[in-house]
Amino acid sequence: MTTPRHPDGKRAIPATTRLGKYDQAMSDTTETTPGWLTEDELETTRARMPILYVEAVPVRVDDSGEVTSIGLLLRIGADGTISRTLVSGRVMHHERVRDALLRHLEKDLGPVALPRVPPSLQPFTVAEYFPTAGVTPYHDPRQHAVSLAYIVPVTGDCRPRQDALDLVWFTPAEAASPAVQNDMPDGRGALLKQALAHVGHSY
Repeated sequence: MTTPRHPDGKRAIPATTRLGKYDQAMSDTTETTPGWLTEDELETTRARMPILYVEAVPVRVDDSGEVTSIGLLLRIGADGTISRTLVSGRVMHHERVRDALLRHLEKDLGPVALPRVPPSLQPFTVAEYFPTAGVTPYHDPRQHAVSLAYIVPVTGDCRPRQDALDLVWFTPAEAASPAVQNDMPDGRGALLKQALAHVGHSY
């Protein structure tokens, strides 16, 4: 397949190409924007404006609605390091937040995870990732990203796909432990602790 070219002759890449380092496995089958950006244009966009993301903490709940388990993805980075992370991905142009959340849950957890996205899409927090470390607890060296974070119960069989090696379930206490927190770089551990506090598990 021939790679499209920009009118000035530069190699072009899709406008819906992944923009974040923690969005490495975005499906190509759900692209919604037909436009194209050169590599230079993409870098310019990332340098000048924040990019919108969604993140989800998969949980199991008991019959009373109490959170009993937290699901964390195991991924290997480009540098070969292994880390634990959450479901995450970019919101595409002309895509509803609800649809983006469901798309990334299916992308990361598989088609039979059966997530129960709440009727009201009120995030438990808004995480701001900055390229400059220390502005907030969240850091992404390549871009300024604004992420809407949700807690999503899942009732089905989770089968991680794309670049995820595994999905491991932890009790809330285990998820808050230093051993797990230290495996969650760039502020993801802090985000997980906020999620735990939101459902009544403060550590």
